Amino acid sequence: MNTQFIVSPHGSLQGYHRVAGDKSISHRAIMLGALAEGTTQINGFLEGEDTLCTLDAFRAMGVAIEKPAYGKVVIQGVGLHGLIAPKQPLYLGNSGTSMRLLAGLLAGQAFSVTMTGDASLSKRPMRRVTDPLKLMGAHIETNAAGTPPLYVQGQSTLKGIEYVMPIASAQVKSCLLLAGLYAQGTTCIVEPAPTRDHSERMLMGFGYPIERTDNRVCIESGHKLRAMSIEIPTDISSAAFFMVGASIATGSNITLQHVGINPTRTGVIEILRLMGADIQLNNMREMGGEPVADIQVRASELHGIQIPAALVPLAIDEFPVLFIAAACAKGETRLTDAKELRVKESDRIQVMADGLQQVGIQAQPTEDGIVIQGGQIQGGSVHSHGDHRIAMAFTIAALRATQPITINDCANVATSFPNFVSIAQAAGIKMQVLEESC
Repeated sequence: MNTQFIVSPHGSLQGYHRVAGDKSISHRAIMLGALAEGTTQINGFLEGEDTLCTLDAFRAMGVAIEKPAYGKVVIQGVGLHGLIAPKQPLYLGNSGTSMRLLAGLLAGQAFSVTMTGDASLSKRPMRRVTDPLKLMGAHIETNAAGTPPLYVQGQSTLKGIEYVMPIASAQVKSCLLLAGLYAQGTTCIVEPAPTRDHSERMLMGFGYPIERTDNRVCIESGHKLRAMSIEIPTDISSAAFFMVGASIATGSNITLQHVGINPTRTGVIEILRLMGADIQLNNMREMGGEPVADIQVRASELHGIQIPAALVPLAIDEFPVLFIAAACAKGETRLTDAKELRVKESDRIQVMADGLQQVGIQAQPTEDGIVIQGGQIQGGSVHSHGDHRIAMAFTIAALRATQPITINDCANVATSFPNFVSIAQAAGIKMQVLEESC
């Protein structure tokens, strides 16, 4: 079946809305809760396909996890050495986060395991985690192209290393921190640029000591994780779609509640403000070690910018919808230093350029970015290539289109934002969902 979004033009975004729970934090909460000693309670868990793959993987390794209900999850932790061998390969669907972080965690176990994924995940590069894990002594293999499936051989003796990452990647950093839980001595990771630090914050929340100085983070084995209660904020990556939507749709005034504003994730806010967006952070507070705010966004006139390279790692997941903001801005927007976008769930540089061109916007892809000329979005039909963020980005684009936009292959929206359609409709987007046979 082909899931289609058909989105009518015009309209504005209004009201108070709470988007889906943070995907990155949800993954990590399951992982550390499973390895902790005692009972961990989670509120605000994202019940998306990606995070449920992580949950099911730990169930397969002997962890008792109560079925998620309205974002509540209860985990009976087994401790750092309590996992058991799964009876079958761990299937991780479309979730690169699950596979890359689990690679580090599983490298230190006493059993062997194979990890597989869907067609999209099976094309994504894994040597960025397997190479440093091998330096630590792990026995871990990919296929010949460096892509899944991953085979992790048990009984590896890991040793701590100092690893200077060639690219900024929170997934690589988190993978090595999890491996460091099992490595002899100290494991240190040096980042070329700041990346999201949810793993470090959550490890410390579970009582595990972490040392952080500037761009270097270190972990030493021999400590324990203690169970805790976790309140997960809503996902700024999900909120970003409505932030852009309210910025470009005339008359909009929307408030997105309880959004995580971790400073390693707020690049989308900084970029939009540089473009002229009217964004206010209200009711700022801290919950579970993570900063949170209610984000109010009003319609504004955007202008094109050269996106600062320093902000690229802080907004890497939000660029599909930021490209929509650029399409509605006056003048030219230029992005560089973002080659990582080519190895996401799709080649997000090429797929977004193709889609923008399809709806009448001049968009020129480059090796590591894109150049977009602001203009009038037309109607038309675009293909998401099974990428959830592409599908949601073009839903937002229809707010400024002259005719309806049809987006094909939208089923994967459920991987990160299962209630996207209902929130979009409640906020004021005129859309319908159709299922048709391929």
